[in-house]
Amino acid sequence: SFRRLVHRLGMRHLRTRPYTPRTNGKAERLVQTCLREWAYARSYANSEQRAGALPGWLHHYNWHRLHASLGYKPPITRIPLNNVLGLHT
Repeated sequence: SFRRLVHRLGMRHLRTRPYTPRTNGKAERLVQTCLREWAYARSYANSEQRAGALPGWLHHYNWHRLHASLGYKPPITRIPLNNVLGLHT
């Protein structure tokens, strides 16, 4: 389960107060980036086409896109376990 994985990774699951975006800056920034780089970055014929592009974009965002706040490394490098999701073997 999610709770066991978080514990095994030595992480903490933090919750923020509802309807208080200023306390949830990282999630708000992710939403902004999703809108700019995925949802509105190109034209889609319909919502299904846009939704179909999401998994590929999320993969790029987490595994390949360099993030200045992470020392120009992708987010996956922050996870201590190698190959957590069974991808990129």
